[in-house]
Amino acid sequence: MRLLVVAIVGSLCAVEASLAPFITPCYARDSQCLRASTQRAVPVVAAGLPELGMEPLDPMTLDGIVADQSGLHMEFRNTVVKGLRNCEVMRVKRYSQRTQLDVKCSVTLVGDYQLGGLLLIMPIEGHGRYKIKIRDILVKMEFAVGERERQGQRYWTVENWRHSSEVLTGAEFRFQNLFGGNTQLANAVLDYANSNWRDIFAEVSPPIVEVIVSKIVSEVRKLFDAVPISDLSLD
Repeated sequence: MRLLVVAIVGSLCAVEASLAPFITPCYARDSQCLRASTQRAVPVVAAGLPELGMEPLDPMTLDGIVADQSGLHMEFRNTVVKGLRNCEVMRVKRYSQRTQLDVKCSVTLVGDYQLGGLLLIMPIEGHGRYKIKIRDILVKMEFAVGERERQGQRYWTVENWRHSSEVLTGAEFRFQNLFGGNTQLANAVLDYANSNWRDIFAEVSPPIVEVIVSKIVSEVRKLFDAVPISDLSLD
């Protein structure tokens, strides 16, 4: 009986000791387990984990993005991104020193903008509120993963990363106060932008997507820094 009590207490302590109970440890070769485990973790991580020092990703706040690209000056400020908690994990591959993660998401961005220059072939100028709705953006991320040891435990580190993105279904753009409120010019540009959403997205989105992915990677780093490999992997 005494041994049984010790065993039960030990088991409970082991469960309590897991800092990421929402993650099912998998073997690297088990892609089905990796995908399912990552999918279950998405809404939990998106909600934020203050006990691990992780900030919420949905909604995500972007303070300021400034970029000049192909003759177009862009500023996006006070942006709120919603929808990341519903991302679908399409693929996860884990190798010895890198991990590949593909996710498909539908998100809405709302904030303040300032634009000036050429939007492809159309002159554009304005500042005010903006809203971009993206339906089914496929983001492919690759992380170079290292290891470090702390107090006898091994932890993953993200050494560097890269990404690519493609919108599969569509994007809708709304910019208030274009051309100082000239609705005729504004409607012409918005009609053009929404009719050519794929090209416009390729023009406008890279700095926005990069900042979003950068914030995701930042929270993944916090997770890896707090949770030992033994809680995340069976290898």
